[in-house]
Amino acid sequence: MSPPPAIAVGHDPRSVSLPTLRDQKSTRAVTLQFDDNALLALLYGEHDRHLAQIEQRSGVRLTSRGNRVSIVGEEEGARVAELALKALWKRLGRGEPVGIAEVEAALRLAEKKNTDTDAGPEPRLPLADLPAIRTRKGAIAPRSHAQAGYMDQLQRHEMVFGIGPAGTGKTYLAVAQGVALLMAGQVDRIVLSRPAVEAGERLGFLPGDMKEKVDPYLRPLYDALHDMMPADQVARRITSGEIEIAPLAFMRGRTLAHAYCILDEAQNTTPAQIKMFLTRMGEGSRMVVTGDPSQVDLPPGHKSGLVEALQILKGVEGIGFTYFNDKDVVRHPLVGRIVAAYSKVEGSGGLASGGAGSSRAGQGAR
Repeated sequence: MSPPPAIAVGHDPRSVSLPTLRDQKSTRAVTLQFDDNALLALLYGEHDRHLAQIEQRSGVRLTSRGNRVSIVGEEEGARVAELALKALWKRLGRGEPVGIAEVEAALRLAEKKNTDTDAGPEPRLPLADLPAIRTRKGAIAPRSHAQAGYMDQLQRHEMVFGIGPAGTGKTYLAVAQGVALLMAGQVDRIVLSRPAVEAGERLGFLPGDMKEKVDPYLRPLYDALHDMMPADQVARRITSGEIEIAPLAFMRGRTLAHAYCILDEAQNTTPAQIKMFLTRMGEGSRMVVTGDPSQVDLPPGHKSGLVEALQILKGVEGIGFTYFNDKDVVRHPLVGRIVAAYSKVEGSGGLASGGAGSSRAGQGAR
């Protein structure tokens, strides 16, 4: 693959300080020059919507003329816009698509990590050098600082806990790492498990055999797999046993060797269940536990096994922990704002508690 097109960067020496009523804020001017006009339209987006998105998020003014983009704004905003444009140009040079989601991810990663609100671990490598997770359907790169630290931990640790709200990529990235390891021959199989707990609904009698009864609880795991692999390969590997998707109750009494094991929705386990799962780990295995302690669907009075495990295992050598928050939500922007609104109300005690945890209307893929 040919290297990505070069970018010529010129810093305008005429940067000045603009006086305000309260202080002086440094203004920076930067000019980026791109050498491939065919990719330039993809960088700008339809009707320059990518440039407009960068302007709105970073608070700068972008001006395009020919193959040059000028950035003018406050120091930090100009830095964010410059790094985001460079990152997007590298994606295009690698033949990867750029859309609204990719622009948002580039901006989020370009912003400095806020140590007060971003609790995820720092990756060993710079964000630009962090390797992507490669599957048959393409490379998956981090879209937030917490995701970058999480991906780094998935590569380094044999057991990782991913904790945080819906839409932060906890399960999706865990499944992607499992598929990548399976494709590379580093594990013999993938085992995906969830507790079969109703999310605030009474489903009653479900017709069909055992598989048909439990599949609705495991659907998000199937969805993630189909994003990583062609459907025929998923079906073939499930039939051969290379990929196993099963309720948590089916794990009892087993030793999972040379396997990549994921326990999703772990907030709905009891202390005994999560201990049972964690002690299934065998030789050459890796485990990932994901969950959101704010969305417990256990009956009132039942303690979440995930909450207890986080307290007991804190500081245990060889276990990695990544905590996501509403700033790491990578679904529709409204999801992040919804999560933030609920967190604010629940944190202030403004609404009555739902017992052991907040019931939710439905389960979605993480």
